[in-house]
Order: sequence, then structure tokens, then C-alpha cells
Amino acid sequence: MSTTALDEQAPPAAVAPTAALRPRRLGRKRLGPGRPVPYGWAIGPLLLLALWAAGSGLGLVDARSLPAPWTIAGTAGDLIGNGKLQSHLATSAGRALLGLLFGVAAGLVLALVSGLSRLGEAVIDGPVQIKRAIPSLALIPLLILWFGIGETMKVITIALGVFVPVYIHTHNGLRTIDNRYAELAETVRLGRLAFVRHVVLPGALPGFLLGMRFAVTAAWLALVVVEQVNATSGIGYMMELARTYGQTDVIIVGLVVYGLLGLVSDALVRLVERRTLTWRRTLAG
Repeated sequence: MSTTALDEQAPPAAVAPTAALRPRRLGRKRLGPGRPVPYGWAIGPLLLLALWAAGSGLGLVDARSLPAPWTIAGTAGDLIGNGKLQSHLATSAGRALLGLLFGVAAGLVLALVSGLSRLGEAVIDGPVQIKRAIPSLALIPLLILWFGIGETMKVITIALGVFVPVYIHTHNGLRTIDNRYAELAETVRLGRLAFVRHVVLPGALPGFLLGMRFAVTAAWLALVVVEQVNATSGIGYMMELARTYGQTDVIIVGLVVYGLLGLVSDALVRLVERRTLTWRRTLAG
């Protein structure tokens, strides 16, 4: 029998496995989340705003409990017109920024000491985990006794809420660095500072930025509370004063401002994360 005849009689199963291994180019199913949606971060808040407006317009929401969005917009316009909102916002932003700076610095330094030294971890990690289990707001009575009811207590409370997430995620980032990089650094005789600069900091950067996202949120959460403790200015003080006079619309304006500050802060950290971690290929795109 000729070779051609044998080829013609060969069973199709002999070539089936090879064909099955070829990637399907047409109609391929994507398992990832797909491409990022333009301005996707704004879709959720806009949907909530639309539901709120629809409920107010149809009379489903009691205006005394939750004023309509257009009422809140008018109140915000009045507060901006007389300069009160800008003044309170500047005070709140200053407190949050100071607490954030001190908290991030403390969390980063403690994470580096604990992550690069077994002795440092033994001394530092335990107390930080204890602090992690104690809400920062629960420490306010003690902080008032120690530092009074002035600005120092407020900034320290914010810093205590900030440094824990920065420490936790930065420390975790340090501990998950591949040990082979340390061995390679020892092989090429890198010094301690060069090792920290070229290996430790790049390896811990993803964890640090994740901690920053939690930190900016924690800063605003702590600010809401401390500004209602004997404050004479700030968004929280404005809201507390409005509660005294039953001004629900002013309280909602304060809540909206806090929400926008948190949203913008998180967006800024995410922007920095995308710009600095371009070498990573993740599902986030």
C-alpha cells in the first residue's frame, strides 16, 4: 500500500489533539474583568444621587429627615457665598493633613525597623497589634486627659488612626519580598543603604500604597469625631452646631463634603499607584 493511501486512511483522532491545543482566536472567552470603564469611579455615586433625587421628587423621602438634593445644593451655595464652608474646610483639611503626615511617617519608620530586623519585630510588632485591636476613637478620653482638648489631641488621634494601616501593609510588603533578592544583594556585596534603596523600598511599595488608601480614609473618619470634641471650627463643628439648631440640610452638606474628600483622596492615591507600579500586570488593568 502506498504512503498516500496510508495517509488517507489515518484516523482523524491522530490530529485532533494538535488541533485542540490551538488557541481559539474567534469568540474567545475573557476570564478577566475586562478593560477599565472610563470614569467608572463616578458611576456608583451618580446612581445614588439619582435614586435620592427620584425619591425626593416622588415624595417617597421625608424632606424633614433627608432634604432633596436641590435643597442641599442651595444650602451649600449659601455656605459658600458667606465663606463659612471654605473656612471650616480649610481648618479640617489642615488637621487631617497634619495627622496624616505624622501617622504615615510613624507607620513607615516602624514598618521598616520591624520588617528588616527580627529584634525590631519582636519589640514593635506586638504593641502595634495591640493598638490595632483598640479603636483610636476609644482612646479619646485618655488623650483628653493627657493632652487636653486642643489641637494636639485632635492631630494625635488622627495620626493614631493612620499609622496602623500604613504599618500593617508596609510590613506585610516587606515580609513578602522574595528572599532570593536578599541573597543576590549579598552576592554582589550591596551595602545596607543600597539594599534598602534598590530592593526593600521597591518591594514594599505596593503594600505601602495599599496602606495609604486605608490611611486617608482613616484620617477623615477620625476627623469627623475629633472635630465634635470642643472644636470651634471645622466641618465637624459646623455639623454639630447644625444638629443643635435642627438644620438637617447643613448636616447633609457636611457629610457630602466628607464623602467627596474621601473619594478624592482615594483617587489621588490610586493615581499615584498606577503611575509608580506600571511594571505590574494585574487584573486592575
